[in-house]
Amino acid sequence: MTGFASAAARAAFIAGLPKAELHLHIEGSLEPEMLFALAQRNGVAIPFASVEAVRAAYNFSNLQDFLDIYYQGMSVLQTEADFYALTDAYLRRAEADAVRHVEIFFDPQGHTARGIAFETVITGITRALDDARSRGLTSRLILCFLRHLSEADAEATLDQALPFLHLITGVGLDSSEVGHPPAKFARVFARARGLGLKLVAHAGEEGPPEYVHEALDLLHVDRIDHGNRALEDAGLVTRLASGAMCLTVCPLSNLKLCVVPDLTAHPLRRMLAAGLVATVNSDDPAYFGGYVNANFIAVADALNLSRDEIITLARNSFTGAFLDAADTARHLAAIDAWVMAN
Repeated sequence: MTGFASAAARAAFIAGLPKAELHLHIEGSLEPEMLFALAQRNGVAIPFASVEAVRAAYNFSNLQDFLDIYYQGMSVLQTEADFYALTDAYLRRAEADAVRHVEIFFDPQGHTARGIAFETVITGITRALDDARSRGLTSRLILCFLRHLSEADAEATLDQALPFLHLITGVGLDSSEVGHPPAKFARVFARARGLGLKLVAHAGEEGPPEYVHEALDLLHVDRIDHGNRALEDAGLVTRLASGAMCLTVCPLSNLKLCVVPDLTAHPLRRMLAAGLVATVNSDDPAYFGGYVNANFIAVADALNLSRDEIITLARNSFTGAFLDAADTARHLAAIDAWVMAN
């Protein structure tokens, strides 16, 4: 036990450690109970007779099987109140995990394609973010393009977002990675950059290291989501480390989707040893078995992470966030205070 008397002591340290979450799909926080309740409230037909049946369906072994149930689950989200409830429930769980700042992804194409107005989605989400801000939890909102759809569809989505740019910090790229390289979206990302938006992209989760290179060279991203397979390319690792490029790593997601066979094989410790700015995040917590503290504890137990490694991960979450220098310094000071007291 590196720096802790027991696994329980390490879990207690993690529980109160100030942290940010930078990789969270708000639709992926749709718990089975809420999915079932919203389906009933909104009269949406779903092929599940009970909450237990929904939970059983949240059992899959690869990215595509997960995405199939993920998009099916989206269908119950119909009204501004639904998006508010979804976001509020996640934010309260984050607060309970000592999360001080969140950067949330949302997938408007998954809603507008079913006739839900862009305004309905973003208004419900941002109303919950505003309420959480009044409680001290700050946030940024990132619009993700679905990579299995065309770049023209992404362009149309960015058009829809224009009246709401004051609510959006950045754009991202998610959904089915293999066969949909970052290069496919180079033009829409360049346009987003011209609008003053930050850029992030999923790369190197199931896709090869080349996708990480493309995200850097063709999309010019500010942050890499996942990035696990970057470790297969020594030159790429050096480049990511020297550029202090943040990686938003998701341990329980990687386990559930068989990106790693077991958490003892997870590359997080190797990332830190290589000087990468790795962070711990929950991705789609309702589907993958845990929110951010559960991810921290599971991977810390599996890899026997030291106190210093855990502190580094928490510090990275703030230095990798889209925060100004003063806010970053404030959060790092909060980590220092927790460490001194514990």
